[in-house]
Amino acid sequence: MISLRRTRAMARKELLHIGRDPLSLGMALALPMMLLVLFGYALSLDVDRIPLLLYDQDRTPQSRTLIARFQGSRFFHVNGYIDSYAPAGRALDSGEAMAVLVIPHDFGRKLSSAQPSPVQLLLDGSDSNTAGIALGYARAMVAGYSSEVRTDYQVRNGSGKIKAPVDAQLRVVFNSELKSKNYIIPGLIAVILMMIAAMLSSLSIAREWENGTMEELLSTPLRPAEMVLGKLSAFFVLGLADTITAVLAGVFVFEVPLRGSVALLAVSAFVFLFGALCWGLWLSAIARNQLQAFQLGLMSSFLPAFLLSGFVYSIDSMPLIPRLLSRIVPARYFVALLKGIFLKGAGLEVLWGEMALLVLYAAVVFALITRKLGQKIA
Repeated sequence: MISLRRTRAMARKELLHIGRDPLSLGMALALPMMLLVLFGYALSLDVDRIPLLLYDQDRTPQSRTLIARFQGSRFFHVNGYIDSYAPAGRALDSGEAMAVLVIPHDFGRKLSSAQPSPVQLLLDGSDSNTAGIALGYARAMVAGYSSEVRTDYQVRNGSGKIKAPVDAQLRVVFNSELKSKNYIIPGLIAVILMMIAAMLSSLSIAREWENGTMEELLSTPLRPAEMVLGKLSAFFVLGLADTITAVLAGVFVFEVPLRGSVALLAVSAFVFLFGALCWGLWLSAIARNQLQAFQLGLMSSFLPAFLLSGFVYSIDSMPLIPRLLSRIVPARYFVALLKGIFLKGAGLEVLWGEMALLVLYAAVVFALITRKLGQKIA
């Protein structure tokens, strides 16, 4: 049986050691807030205020009306007018503009006579994602203007206003304002907890071997499970502080809506944190020194959690191999839980699958670290 007294003594030892290392303690408490500020404000997938130059060869009321649509849109920021193609090329090369709208000299005449009147949009394709979004914005604005011109022409010629046969009305649920921070911040909480938990606990057992204190621990009646739970208890206090800090910052600083159950959020964070800490301890047990343990912790926690969890990049759009690899990344399921709780207000009846996989992950990693320490003690 596990002795509560020995486990508590091990936890007290670890807490004292953490308190005597102010650098690690400061890093554990300050790094999550720093990452939240950096990623929360710097990482944005919202594409707006695209720098745009205008080359109006026509200079008619029709061309000015089209230009006014771009000037009044929050998606484009008009940096000025040009009078030839040469400045357009220089502006795209230097990054002064990402797009150039070219209106041909016969634009107004063709519109007045109901002829097709194309316009040209030059785009900087070096950032293909942003260029594709900008192209979609421009097409939508030109299509809206084209529909107005066609309707006005029909009215002037006695045809009357013709209604579209299909009236599509869009409704965005869960993130109606389409703000990227609303799904970046919940995912970022998972990345922070995975990285902090694995990196902090990954140094614990390796440090014992380097300092020569592991032999003293092995000479005591301490069992592997008691050592693991004692060390986990100490690091869990730091992880709990980081979790509360990240959630409060997400809700009150970045104003991410928390629509679901706080209790479910706490339970899922507890399970995920337990598994991440066990993973760090297992890395510490197999590593030969603290540097190696730290490197293993960083490579196996931050990179998979950042790239393969769905935090930023959609898993469904990934190639087959990364999609398969993402299934063994626990942060993927915690990210799904966080987004479901924060944005959708979903409960356990919807998220039970992700929760079950997190529980399985925590149990498997706990069994691994207990078995590894049992081999060392034996």
